[in-house]
Amino acid sequence: MALFENRPSFSRTVLPILAVVGLIIGAYLVLSGAPERELEEPAETPPQASGNLADAPRVAGSGLVEPSSEIIEIGTAISGIVTDVAVKPGDYVSKGHRLFSVDSRSIRARVTEAEAAIAQARAGIAEARSAEATAASQLALYRSVSDPAAVSRAEVIAAEGQAAAARSRRQLAEAQLQAARASRNSASVELQRSIVRAPITGEILRVDIRPGETVQNIGPSGASSDPYIRMGETKPLHIRIDIDEDDAGHVKLGAQALVSPRGAASRQVKAKFVRAEPLVVPKRSLTNTAAERVDVRVLQLIYELPETDGLFWIGQQVDAFIPARAKPRSTS
Repeated sequence: MALFENRPSFSRTVLPILAVVGLIIGAYLVLSGAPERELEEPAETPPQASGNLADAPRVAGSGLVEPSSEIIEIGTAISGIVTDVAVKPGDYVSKGHRLFSVDSRSIRARVTEAEAAIAQARAGIAEARSAEATAASQLALYRSVSDPAAVSRAEVIAAEGQAAAARSRRQLAEAQLQAARASRNSASVELQRSIVRAPITGEILRVDIRPGETVQNIGPSGASSDPYIRMGETKPLHIRIDIDEDDAGHVKLGAQALVSPRGAASRQVKAKFVRAEPLVVPKRSLTNTAAERVDVRVLQLIYELPETDGLFWIGQQVDAFIPARAKPRSTS
């Protein structure tokens, strides 16, 4: 009996030892397999208000940089093959500057034909006037004879017919002259339209056309087509800021906005208020934040950017902070 009393208890002695060993082994495996974790700076600094707006009521919005004239999409009035392109992206051109030309040989041929028709009509008018004058003189001579036996009635009628025919030929030639002139004017207008010119003074932003390519004149009922050239007035630049309709009533219109380009929140500038668009539109400028709603409408505010030496570019996304209106005092 004493032999069994000195034997160690499995549940009281062995099991606790095994548990402690297992715990040590598990802790070692966890610590040895854990990845190294180090604190890193965020890839992008989140936008935040600074200066007077840091602790003041404000409304945040996002938007896009655009020309002060908005982007003008250049098409063509006539279809044909491009013969030359006179501009490239980055060129600053004045109003009326030639952008590109369309093959106009057929139009020039129409102008030549119209000029020939004008010359022919003028010759016809001269011949008809001469004939009309001769017929009128002959008729006047017949009518001046007082002796009825000297000139027959048939001769008088024939002279009257010749005068009427000459007058009709003159009128026809004059109508042909007007038609030829109208044709020449039409061809001349088409010839001018074969050269596409800048509608305003501004910068060429994009050129999507090359010599030898075919351009199409898309009418109001035609299919949509990408513009061949995009341009706009970039002196100065504007930004179009979207304000959610829930916050639109809190914006202090006329106040300056604190604006920074996306990804460079520390480089903030003050933008001057230009106008508020009167039409509230669906939201298009997305920030890709988790709490963003895409089924919302926005009030668009236009601000003018100062000279920043390449900080902002056309089409770039921006973040903006605008002062909010002061809350009205309670009258109770």
